[in-house]
Amino acid sequence: MEKRRVVVTGMGVVSPIGNSVDEFWKSIKEQKIGIRENTRFDTTEYKAKLVASVEDFQAADFMDPKAARRMELFSQYAVAATKQALDQSGMNLEQEDRNRIGVCVGCGVGSLSAMENAHEKILNKGPKRVPPLLVPLMITNMAAGNVSIHFGLKGKCTNIVTACATGTHSIGEATRYIQWGDADVMVAGGTEAAISPIGVGGFQALTALTSATDPKRASIPFDKERSGFVMGEGAGVVVLESYEHAVKRGATILAEVVGYGATSDAFHITSPAEDGEGAARAMELAIEEAAIAPEEVTYVNAHGTSTHHNDLFETMAIKKAFGKHAYDMHINSTKSMIGHCLGAAGALEFIVCVKSVMEDYIHATVGYQVPDEECDLDYSKEPVTDATVNYAISNSLGFGGHNASILVKKFQ
Repeated sequence: MEKRRVVVTGMGVVSPIGNSVDEFWKSIKEQKIGIRENTRFDTTEYKAKLVASVEDFQAADFMDPKAARRMELFSQYAVAATKQALDQSGMNLEQEDRNRIGVCVGCGVGSLSAMENAHEKILNKGPKRVPPLLVPLMITNMAAGNVSIHFGLKGKCTNIVTACATGTHSIGEATRYIQWGDADVMVAGGTEAAISPIGVGGFQALTALTSATDPKRASIPFDKERSGFVMGEGAGVVVLESYEHAVKRGATILAEVVGYGATSDAFHITSPAEDGEGAARAMELAIEEAAIAPEEVTYVNAHGTSTHHNDLFETMAIKKAFGKHAYDMHINSTKSMIGHCLGAAGALEFIVCVKSVMEDYIHATVGYQVPDEECDLDYSKEPVTDATVNYAISNSLGFGGHNASILVKKFQ
């Protein structure tokens, strides 16, 4: 069969700076920083004091309270973001063939909190006190499973887990499902809720987290004074459809997905390849699929974690992929405002790219102040409002060497 076009018709967000797309985007334009003191647990013995936590989230606003009690937070976030996305898409599920609507919502970690609580019960009261629903509460695929169950979506249902590249891979693979006829509609994205003693302790032990205490100087991608990432949480979910399906039902099309690249560094379990080769190849594959010249890409939403290695090697990757044009492009990192939302990061950043091509607006890398001579590209110290953004590319890199790039086109 002929490869089908894939378009975006709905989006949903739960984030540290807003629990709807409108609030999220407004906060981005206002350069709001969602980084704050960690009040989830006692951090006295932790060097990492700050997190980018979701605030004012009420599961009952999006689902039946009884159903919510059978979900851990990462699943609640996913269902909430999906409801928003389906609502925006205007899709009447009662009139759709739900066997042709699939789900690809990934989670990088699952519920560490559920495991921590169960472990405490084992130590204090014995294994008989382990909650009977522990396993279906904590495993990562339950975000996709709960979305499928909650909305009655009976098509292909998968859970991509590639650490911090999860959200981007999930949207990319969902695009493939539609392109080659496995589904007409896919609910796709990523979710995460891993702000817990083990989550923070584990990343801190890797020396990946910043110990900064000033929220304005904590997550500062590409800045010479960057010292690690801030752990975030949330969910980003989009409704993807074949172009034909969207047109037939009269949907409002927000943007088009025209390229997807996925590669592996085959190099190191935590560090990106030192020359940026793997990430560069992912971008090149996305551009090749879109059948455009690299010079047509205006904007890169970088993985930009605020760690020394990531930002340096991603800069090298952008140069390798785009050559001299790299110096003419606008690059930013949404993580400067929302921290690193792990498995949700790529999905939230994809939504930023969609909004950017819709509105010709490229947000600032907030907090970027001190240039690094090794990171010498344009990292959008200020918002860019005078560029036409026809194409935007979003990058995600995950522990294990996973690279994903997805190319978004202004819908015309």
